[in-house]
Amino acid sequence: MTGGRGTAPVTPGDVEPWRSLGPVRLARVVPERDAPVLHAWLTHPASWAWQMGHLGVGEVLAYERGIERSPHEQAWLGRVAGSATFVVETYDPAHVLLTDVHDARPGDLGMHLLVAPPTGPRVSGLTDAVMAATLRFCFGALRAARVVVEPDVRNTAIAAKNAAAGFRVLREVDLPGKRAALSVCTRADFAASRLGAEPLPVTRRGPRTTAPAVTTAPAVTTAPAVTTATEDHR
Repeated sequence: MTGGRGTAPVTPGDVEPWRSLGPVRLARVVPERDAPVLHAWLTHPASWAWQMGHLGVGEVLAYERGIERSPHEQAWLGRVAGSATFVVETYDPAHVLLTDVHDARPGDLGMHLLVAPPTGPRVSGLTDAVMAATLRFCFGALRAARVVVEPDVRNTAIAAKNAAAGFRVLREVDLPGKRAALSVCTRADFAASRLGAEPLPVTRRGPRTTAPAVTTAPAVTTAPAVTTATEDHR
């Protein structure tokens, strides 16, 4: 999972593939409904960094129910063009996981992101689309001032993706089961990043247009299209 434009110049009318993959929608995880698909994702070898490959479906269900009950954590199922594609966990770092290693500020929001392991040909730009939509969701619907992540230092793929979204590594810290790169991203960092930049035009001929607006109610930003579910399953 890497994210680079390459060295080819961008010409008017060009658009990165991820900007036109379709609408992205996030809704609360419903443990009883979503545990089987999350179990398949979490136990896949590609998801090694989550340290959950040994769990059974019942244990994943219990894990998701625990998040559902927590006043400091939330789990969100993400769909791209209608298909379940990723899961996001958000948490208050003042109360969860980072209490001993991070001086949390008001507005800090911890985040974990897992894109479903591919079952067929890889979709160009998918992880870029998911990361961009997730951060728009965090800064928009969830009103974060900073997003905080703590990936395993061995996970070079997510390190590249985080950098493309504007995350800055503060320092390395020891967390259960891993040495982590404690990193933060502000609204300004994201806006100045490759993934947070305004979209390029999406057509080569005819009137210039831009990609669909992102609505992470109540905020409105730019592509890819992101909507939060109207129903709240929590």
